[in-house]
Amino acid sequence: MSDFLTALGLVAVIEGLVLVLAPSRFEEIIRALGAMSIDKRRLLGLIFVAIGFVIIWAVKTL
Repeated sequence: MSDFLTALGLVAVIEGLVLVLAPSRFEEIIRALGAMSIDKRRLLGLIFVAIGFVIIWAVKTL
């Protein structure tokens, strides 16, 4: 459970850093995502989930 909470904390830190360091760029990204079709957004989400699993797997096994 502590690993899960640590992961959530890291997500919050990383997303917070994006908003602190580049708020205007974040707005551009949100607009670009809004212009994408649902299928493209879903595929993008799936790609990020897969990348996350690969990173977790690599950290845990290496």
